[in-house]
Amino acid sequence: MCQVSRYINLFTDFGFKKIFGDPDNTDLLLSLLNDILGFAGERKIEKIIFKNGELLPEAPEERKAIIDLLCEDENGSQFIVELQKVSQEHFQSRALYYTSFPIQQQGIKGGWNFELTPVYFIGLLNFEIERFKDHDEYLHHGKIVDIHTNKIMYDKLNMIYLEIPKLKKTKEELSNHLEWWIYVFQNLHMMNDIPKELNSDVIKNTFERAEFANMPKNEQENYHKNLKVYRDLVNSFDFAIKEGHRLGREEGLEQGIEQGIEQGQKLGLHKKTMEVARLSIAQGLDNETIATITALSIDEIERLRKE
Repeated sequence: MCQVSRYINLFTDFGFKKIFGDPDNTDLLLSLLNDILGFAGERKIEKIIFKNGELLPEAPEERKAIIDLLCEDENGSQFIVELQKVSQEHFQSRALYYTSFPIQQQGIKGGWNFELTPVYFIGLLNFEIERFKDHDEYLHHGKIVDIHTNKIMYDKLNMIYLEIPKLKKTKEELSNHLEWWIYVFQNLHMMNDIPKELNSDVIKNTFERAEFANMPKNEQENYHKNLKVYRDLVNSFDFAIKEGHRLGREEGLEQGIEQGIEQGQKLGLHKKTMEVARLSIAQGLDNETIATITALSIDEIERLRKE
């Protein structure tokens, strides 16, 4: 079994849903969402209701989407909350694709005037986005904007990305509540005690729910499986990066290096993603969980099961 620390890792699917995916205990998810929305200049939400995280298209032959959390607030606004553990090709396109489902599902059969409630995609990222590499900001909030006037043309489609690794501060340097959440994401699984600064804060509940020894045996076993898959996924990504650099160096030219790195990353990451999927199948994980971990389709996973 995997070696575990006192508190579980929030970047595992089990850990994330254990803390934020309980419909009967939404205090931690509300705190995190309101910190993110407040930092992005959005209103505070008072109540969150969980919905089915399996988004189905109108046409059966179209690809469905499995997301981490799908929620709705008291005003009907839709929130897709997605934990992204490693960088993935076309991540932003995939995020936009996900938002199309709750938009389409707002359509009312018959006389509908196309009035929509806001949709928010909130990506909690364990990597830095390439296009933002020269920006110090760790939170990015996008709407549909007129590129000439820089004014918002439409405000009901919101893409919010939180680059968790971009915060490089010690505990003493944290300057707001959102940074405390980021710090907990980064360090919870390496901590032995609750920081004294959180003794009267809602984030303290994270530590109580995340203590490995207090979990039932079946949950401990599920966490062990998830942790192993998460570590393999991270190792796969690291391998893809190294393989890309190796191929690039073999080209010997600047252009070749760039192309080789890109090609190697894609080849290495695809190969290791399939290995992680096979390992997940062997560990007994269901198709939806494997799809969430690897971003493979259900059909691709079913084909692997038949090999």
